[in-house]
Amino acid sequence: MHDSGRKDVEVKKVKETNVPALGLGTWRLKGSECGDTVRTAIELGYRHIDTAQTYGNEAEVGQGIRDSSLDRAELFVTTKIDVENLSPQRLLVSAADSFRKLGIDYVDLLLIHWPHPEVPLEESLDAMRKLQEEGLVRHIGVSNFTPELVRQALQIAPIFCNQVEFHPYLDQSDILDLAEKNDFLVTAYCPIARGAVLEDPVLRRIAESRAKNAAQVALRWLVQQPKVAAIPKAASRIHLESNLDIFDFELSRQEMEEIAALANGLRLVNPTSAPWN
Repeated sequence: MHDSGRKDVEVKKVKETNVPALGLGTWRLKGSECGDTVRTAIELGYRHIDTAQTYGNEAEVGQGIRDSSLDRAELFVTTKIDVENLSPQRLLVSAADSFRKLGIDYVDLLLIHWPHPEVPLEESLDAMRKLQEEGLVRHIGVSNFTPELVRQALQIAPIFCNQVEFHPYLDQSDILDLAEKNDFLVTAYCPIARGAVLEDPVLRRIAESRAKNAAQVALRWLVQQPKVAAIPKAASRIHLESNLDIFDFELSRQEMEEIAALANGLRLVNPTSAPWN
């Protein structure tokens, strides 16, 4: 029997591991609000929680997990190594600090947050594999990697995920093709384009026909694609519930194509050091 009000979340199967297709992004969540949001999300049915060293909230995320009283094995927890911590020794020390802050015995997924042009990828991934061999990390992966960098990573280690900005306005078909061929997850951050989707006429029209909203349609479009999970950030209970309410409808092939055609190259996260610049 499920908890009152809980939603069942679809899963994506990657390398024989089930990953909840919708997770909670925690960027910009701080202090008690962060812990409360994580606890509430878990109570509502979220089983995939995403944080990072640079977010400065790993301790609060860990507190929210503990406050939920959910069995650790039922959660999929991701954190990311800061770009300044990618040399092997700094990676190992900073990862240990992340585990301590999170207060959990292992993380399900450890990612390189951004590539570092001056730290050899092989050195970082070898250090992450050491953590994997020690049982502190279940899976390793990357974030903000171009298709070429993903190909390089795949030659070195069993990459489980590439986490990238992905929404209806940013085409990621090259990454998706690689994911299908190499059985890795594409985790979409900024999945509703920081609210830009809410006023989109195409998304609103499709939403109205389903008694949904445009953000729910954008999220459904993402998770309906093979190997794709989405991690929208939300703070209020109403937005947490709304984001989760996307598993009771499907988009038609025509609707999927209509939404894909909205791509216009919009990048919301585009530092000058990004590998595509």
